[in-house]
Amino acid sequence: MPGTTHPTTDELLAAAARRLAPVTGLLTELGERFGGAGHELALVGGPVRDALLGRDSVDLDLTTDARPEETERLLRGWGDALWDVGRAFGTIGARKDGWQVEITTYRKDAYDRTSRKPEVTYGDRLEDDLVRRDFTVNAMALRLPDLTFVDPHDGLGDLARGLLRTPGTPAESFGDDPLRMMRAARFVSQLGLTLDPAVEAALRERAGSLEMISAERIRDELVKLMLTPDPRPGLEVLTDTGLADVMLPELSGMRLTVDEHNRHKDVYEHSLTVLAQAIDLELPSRPSPAAGDESSPSESSASETSEQPGSAAPADGGPVIRPDLVLRLAALLHDIGKPATRRFEPDGGVSFHHHELVGARMATKRLKALRFDKDTTKAVSRLIELHLRFHGYGDGEWTDSAVRRYVTDAGPLLSRLHLLTRADCTTRNVRKAARLRRSYDSLEQRIERLQEQEELAAVRPELDGNEIAEVLGIRPGPVLGRAYKHLLAVRLDEGMIGREEAATRLKEWWATQPESGPSD
Repeated sequence: MPGTTHPTTDELLAAAARRLAPVTGLLTELGERFGGAGHELALVGGPVRDALLGRDSVDLDLTTDARPEETERLLRGWGDALWDVGRAFGTIGARKDGWQVEITTYRKDAYDRTSRKPEVTYGDRLEDDLVRRDFTVNAMALRLPDLTFVDPHDGLGDLARGLLRTPGTPAESFGDDPLRMMRAARFVSQLGLTLDPAVEAALRERAGSLEMISAERIRDELVKLMLTPDPRPGLEVLTDTGLADVMLPELSGMRLTVDEHNRHKDVYEHSLTVLAQAIDLELPSRPSPAAGDESSPSESSASETSEQPGSAAPADGGPVIRPDLVLRLAALLHDIGKPATRRFEPDGGVSFHHHELVGARMATKRLKALRFDKDTTKAVSRLIELHLRFHGYGDGEWTDSAVRRYVTDAGPLLSRLHLLTRADCTTRNVRKAARLRRSYDSLEQRIERLQEQEELAAVRPELDGNEIAEVLGIRPGPVLGRAYKHLLAVRLDEGMIGREEAATRLKEWWATQPESGPSD
């Protein structure tokens, strides 16, 4: 990125030596084991890049000229555990002393440019395997056991320059797998790199080809981008190049809602700011998970059936721990309903009536199209629907009943709703911003007091279903459900009134219902 200072190549190599020190013995041992059998072995891709950047990698990805059956033979008896779920892609995995290694046979993939399905063919040279990788910073290797650095495409120099390039031409790389275009956007955010001009031009030219990629693979790559420490640069790449038009058109749509007369905020810029502010409010209690790299054999198609990353936890409404996918998606998409609801009023003002409801429906539709799981989809949609609710609070005019409803409507999403509402304040008016903060502080304090008094998280009518049925002399069914909701509304409006009074209120309500009378 402009203005970013990048380390020198010597500094990068020194960082790699320090980062790999704990695992050097294991890598040397494994390299000697393969070398003794007449095979090459090299640490490759993401682990090498991350070591140069002083970052931790969860797994150790290696590559070899040995075929999968020979790799399995060499690993058997060496590792504490062994698996071959990636055998179709030439990969055998093992665990040793707490480290996980995945070893893939050199590849020379030939892609069907229509279906994007690879025909896996094995290669015999490390250099041929490296040239097929997505970017130069992922096309570096360390030969084992002597740890010789292999960098035929100057990935080290690109890291030092902060540049994202492809080993071959960008058109060929993105033609092989259009998902690499989204990966480029992710690396801009994840690694702080700047797109090479040729790469950026190819993204713009080939953005439409992303349509041939499955929704599941697009979703997984979007999740990885959203979970980076700063998703904004990558999201801007998606929008600037036209990739968002294909996979997240609602993001591009917000950019189109620009008011040349400055009668309202730039919705796109506002949304990216809200996202950044929401991330700042997350509790930094655990590190961001390492994002997967192309070195994984599942790059081409296995991810289409993999478990979706980024769950909707925590379901108990506890602290929002970084990185939180649900909060981040809700922050990014909270105003996507504004373009469809914008109205220029006769008095010169602008309105976006019910944009939160429209936006919630739009988010549900888009997340379903991207094959997000039901819990994540429902949680993001609900947060969008509720994100304006606080603005009726004013200077504390809400009754206790309204506060109770705010809490019960948010349910387990209350902690996230707190953060989203606070992040949604992007005004430059210092006094207004301070007033909004004070108001929300007041609301949270009232919620805490009521929760202490009434256990709001578990608000229930003072009569359970069986007791309601006994009081009214009815059987389980829709009528009982309506009676339960009535008593719940009384509970929310008036707090605890006692079981006898609750029964009296229930009978009074029942007398007004057409179904009242002797039960059959």
